[in-house]
Amino acid sequence: MNQRTQSAAAAGVPAAPVEQAIAQLARDASIEINLQDVKHLEASRALLAPGTRVFVSFLPKQSWQDTQGACRAVRAAGFEPVPHIPVRLVADEATLDRNLGEMAGDARVQEVLLIAGDYAQSTGPYATVSDVLRSGLLGKHGLKKVSVAGHPEGHPQVALQEIRRAEREKAALGAAAGMDVALVTQVVFEHAPFLQWAAELRANGVRSRIVAGLAGPASLTTLFKFAMRCGAGASVRALGARPTSMMKLIGDRGPEDVVRGLAEARAAGRSDFSGFHLFCFGGFLRACEWLQKVAGGRFTLDDKGSFNV
Repeated sequence: MNQRTQSAAAAGVPAAPVEQAIAQLARDASIEINLQDVKHLEASRALLAPGTRVFVSFLPKQSWQDTQGACRAVRAAGFEPVPHIPVRLVADEATLDRNLGEMAGDARVQEVLLIAGDYAQSTGPYATVSDVLRSGLLGKHGLKKVSVAGHPEGHPQVALQEIRRAEREKAALGAAAGMDVALVTQVVFEHAPFLQWAAELRANGVRSRIVAGLAGPASLTTLFKFAMRCGAGASVRALGARPTSMMKLIGDRGPEDVVRGLAEARAAGRSDFSGFHLFCFGGFLRACEWLQKVAGGRFTLDDKGSFNV
């Protein structure tokens, strides 16, 4: 019995199914870009499968026109664009209506990610994602899928009970509108809290897709820099409270530990989740290369509950 077989056997799952689950998770993964990454889309075509879902982030000072341009570039590269829409930045209903129409038209957007955004006050009528889901505008423009934020470990500024209520409400509103709903988490650094959260959602009748948001290959310094800019500050602050998890990120590596844990749960039939999404934190092509290698099985399991790419 070799080392990787010993490790997987210790977890109660044979090595081969775990390896297969890791590779399949990578093949199904979505990925995120920001405006600075658009120039790398042509190169990414050699690394990502056609039709890969590429989320377009919305950074401070970004305009709706910037987002639309990035979505067109993603579509032209052969991928599925999924723009972030921070609803508290939408000035009025006409602005939302126009932008959804242009995204669905020019870039053939079929899915959006609705987030409240890290803003204390809304600039228009939409204080919450649920407000937009109730508007009926997504369906008006033919959008069949919607992603919304999930918070497995809560949020430092919102009561946990309210977070859980809002998650269930968003899932219910999307389903009632006939949409395919996905709950995509902020960055998670451990698989166990995510899996427990997913189980609780299922126990409460939530049938939406459940997706773990993971940090792509990055140094700890890069992670902090871009996470704060991209609205993942809550996850990074939570990470700071867990020194053991933070130590795992020192150096320069990807989310192998978390993906291994997710794959073992899937291979053992212990969890019902849909996959993972990579936040790139400025390292888009590096993340694409990591996904290509993992999806192609170019990795080996280790005896520490992780794997080497």
